[in-house]
Amino acid sequence: MITIKEVKTRKDLRTFAGFNEKMYRDVPQAMPDLLSDEMANFNPKKNPAFEYAESRQWLAYKDGECVGRIGAIISHKANAKWDRKRIRFTRVDFIDDYEVSEALFKTVENWGREKGLKAAHGPMGFCDLDQEGMLIEGFEYDGIFITINNAPYYKEHMERLGYVKSVDWIENRIDIPDEIPPIFDKMCERVLKDNKLKIVKVKNRLQLRKYIKYIFDVVNDTAKILYGEVDLSEAQIKKYVHQFILVVNVRFISLLVNEKDEMVAIGVTVPSMGKASKKSHGRLFPFGWARLLYAPYSKPDTLELYLVGVRDQYKKKGLPLVLITEILKAAIEDGMKYAETGPMLEDNIKVQSMWKRFNKIQHRRRRCWIKEI
Repeated sequence: MITIKEVKTRKDLRTFAGFNEKMYRDVPQAMPDLLSDEMANFNPKKNPAFEYAESRQWLAYKDGECVGRIGAIISHKANAKWDRKRIRFTRVDFIDDYEVSEALFKTVENWGREKGLKAAHGPMGFCDLDQEGMLIEGFEYDGIFITINNAPYYKEHMERLGYVKSVDWIENRIDIPDEIPPIFDKMCERVLKDNKLKIVKVKNRLQLRKYIKYIFDVVNDTAKILYGEVDLSEAQIKKYVHQFILVVNVRFISLLVNEKDEMVAIGVTVPSMGKASKKSHGRLFPFGWARLLYAPYSKPDTLELYLVGVRDQYKKKGLPLVLITEILKAAIEDGMKYAETGPMLEDNIKVQSMWKRFNKIQHRRRRCWIKEI
């Protein structure tokens, strides 16, 4: 018999937040979430997204053992913007038992109906900087710090539960060249000259802080047309700045400003955090904080590409090539071999075209599922 228990206590929330790491601890490709971040994400006192969203979380038990989890988010802001009546499911994990997955999803769907909503979709988070997309291809490749890990059987469960594809995200693994082709430098010089732009060289985290607000302004400008997304509030930006500063190495940030010193494009990448997070089991204490602080400077062989954003009026002008070229120069200096993209919508040809000049493989695919309720 399956028992569904709503998360009510801090102990329950800790079980919920740490379930994925515990379930996939022995899967080498799985990169755990930071437990402290996940605890904060579902704490209304610490996550400003609760200003416009509701959330509930549940745990599934069988024979006294926790065998699954699921969260639900109602983003009133996103529903209003996109004129939808949807509930999001999030942080979903379960053993390979249909009774477990069915019980979890029925719980989310029932709450959605109670709220007058018409469809459930996900996995989606509170915003575009949160977790989204269930892995359906590329299980043999290491995940990256910002993406979801799950087992291959999840896809079969989703289809059996009546969910269908809404959108897919794809990810690429790019071979970092031994050197930047001279033609790239010439093209970049031309882009900068034609658009009267300059590259900002950030020297340290203290200097970075004065640019962070403007970085997130570009994030908002870029994300406003992405699937199901809404602008980040000032309070949310402050929250993500705190998380962002922890893992950043300023050498792998590329910023472009115009003649007025206005931020027009950003490229944010991070040397792979996976091994540090895996070794610490997603926990900052007692030694995880030190591993994570050191990880951006430990010269791993892989660079994780988190954000590339360009303001609307500067799109189709070649700015992404400048951003990526500057970042890859730093990666080459550090002897890195690969760059991993974050999830890109499969129909976002503009973003995908950034990599057409590089050797790459499309190695992972993630899906957002939807079902009328």
